[in-house]
Amino acid sequence: MSTVGRWVLHLDMDAFFASVEQLTRPTLADRPVLVGGTGGRGVVAGASYQARAFGARSAMPMGQARRRCPHATVLPPRFSLYKVISDEVMAVLREAAPVLEPISVDEAFLEPPALVGAGAAEVEEFCVALRAQVRARTGLPASVGAGSGKQVAKIASELAKPDGHRVVDPAVERAVLDPLPVRSLWGVGPVAEASLRRVGVETIGALAAMDPREVTGVLGAAVGTELHRLARGIDDRPVAPRGAAKQISAETTFEHDLTQMSAVLAEVGRMTAAAHRRLLLDGRAARTVTVKARNADFETHTRSETTAFASTDLAVLTAVAHRLARTAVPEGGVRLVGVSLSGLSDSPPPALFEAVPSETGWVATETPPETSSERSPETPPAVAAEREHPEPGGEFGPRPGGRGAPRDPAEPYRAGDDLEHAEFGHGWVQGAGKGRVTVRFETRATGPGRARSFTASDPDLAFADPVASWRLPAPAR
Repeated sequence: MSTVGRWVLHLDMDAFFASVEQLTRPTLADRPVLVGGTGGRGVVAGASYQARAFGARSAMPMGQARRRCPHATVLPPRFSLYKVISDEVMAVLREAAPVLEPISVDEAFLEPPALVGAGAAEVEEFCVALRAQVRARTGLPASVGAGSGKQVAKIASELAKPDGHRVVDPAVERAVLDPLPVRSLWGVGPVAEASLRRVGVETIGALAAMDPREVTGVLGAAVGTELHRLARGIDDRPVAPRGAAKQISAETTFEHDLTQMSAVLAEVGRMTAAAHRRLLLDGRAARTVTVKARNADFETHTRSETTAFASTDLAVLTAVAHRLARTAVPEGGVRLVGVSLSGLSDSPPPALFEAVPSETGWVATETPPETSSERSPETPPAVAAEREHPEPGGEFGPRPGGRGAPRDPAEPYRAGDDLEHAEFGHGWVQGAGKGRVTVRFETRATGPGRARSFTASDPDLAFADPVASWRLPAPAR
């Protein structure tokens, strides 16, 4: 079933982080690239399609990804650059539709008024033009899906990847949806998938054919009802802009309960990094960290701490989250872990939050354990959109920027840094150590460039703004 005359589009940038790195560092074009933390607990924030071919993917521990793809180039994320390009993408989409619903930094829903009542061929032409406009503005590929509602549009964009488009006409909607694995539905995670598999349901078509009472018996009333509607193609959720978030959070439900504190702390670190990524992309800082843990009996326990000053320091936020987790974890195993950052503020003064050590400055405002008997195995589809791709970063942080930015001798160059040389222009660090640094001088505008080595103390080298690697020179007048 579908809403007559309605077309919802979902645009998703292809391997966004890695694609940005390949575009602005042309030597890496068509090569495997991993973006994320490089330390012992680093996590992949983004993987190029060349790296995915070897089994590397987002949210995977970086060590595991490197073992699968040992010849990949590993780079720290450049969030400031991704945010600038994301703004350009969203600007293109707003020109196509007055109402836009961004889901994350690299994807959004739109419902163009020009497509009301249009046929599939006209919608396809619109998708082709939209992708061309995004590429012209940013230099990057994007995939677009179109359908009768958000669910079908999102599935269609996934089917269109990479760098393609897919229009699902309502007349063939069932033929497209029914064979797909049930995990393709927005809101079906590993727990719901396992629950459905136990009753022999593995495809969207099989879920759609179930009796509603059986679905709610397996998945719970709220989630089961909504997922059953989506499986049958009933999706009248509006495309609506999102207001400024009051908190930024990330959570995950485990297929098997965690029983070791070390495993819980590792997941808390991943969730903190995921929320931290969104915090940076939104240009905000947080005063409050909250950790949520749910046991096998669906009892939920939370703990919070608040500071007088907002922070964007991942190490500080993670240390607080770990400390809270040690008191929030219930007995009997953990089935869900979540971390939220709240008390948000804009434009924090960097010197202020950098000066706040992890051991001091935090005032505990511990909330008592919260018990809940809610038995929802998964986040409902309407809420699941709040979660971004689980692409936490790692031990990296913002670097100085701007031509001639003074370098602290105690802060060495690291692989992936953007540098500028007085003679050779903009480049990026390919390797550094033992007082030497190797820089490849290239940008989106130059094409593949040459690598040169310098002493790390060379006065002609300075940190540079990452955005400069993406900007094209203004046309000559």
